[in-house]
Amino acid sequence: MFAVFKYHSYAGGMVRVPLSPAQVEAGRRLGAHLRALRADRDLAAIAVAAGISPETLRKIESGRLPSPAFGTVVGLGRALGVPLQELADVWQAAALAESA
Repeated sequence: MFAVFKYHSYAGGMVRVPLSPAQVEAGRRLGAHLRALRADRDLAAIAVAAGISPETLRKIESGRLPSPAFGTVVGLGRALGVPLQELADVWQAAALAESA
């Protein structure tokens, strides 16, 4: 297993704060959803259309990058023809389930 971090700024610079289990799970759900949406479309073609590397897309889909940048998610939504709201709903579903 590997640690996943989120960065926060403070007066002295940046500090890495680990993602919560709920955030990691949300990212994994998003990655799995993106993988299902891509289906049999070429990974490299979708990555290029989204403005990211194929390796970054692989990491997102596999859950190894559970907290992609907002711009990356927007690009993937456009490349896959999926509304951003759908992707937000998938990401948020895990957090909502935990708070219920």
